[in-house]
Amino acid sequence: MKPKHSVDDPKGLIFEAYRMEGITKPECRTIFLDWALSLDEARDTRSRLRNLLKTYGADTAHPMTEVLSEGLPVMATPHRRGGWRSRERD
Repeated sequence: MKPKHSVDDPKGLIFEAYRMEGITKPECRTIFLDWALSLDEARDTRSRLRNLLKTYGADTAHPMTEVLSEGLPVMATPHRRGGWRSRERD
């Protein structure tokens, strides 16, 4: 298995999720959300997900593999969608 911390998993959250016995899909979703929120915008999130699936995806029975796979088609680089900055100004 890959080292605990990597460019794609800087806090080692995904690594640790795969080491937890009996982890459930809802728990994996929570870890995934924490992972996604901790990323910087410098790199494409989809490429990070692809790399994580290459590293850990062989374990197809693990719920984190399913969560990562589900996130791949919908993840994009985060961008601002609202708030005062998006409103028209005079």
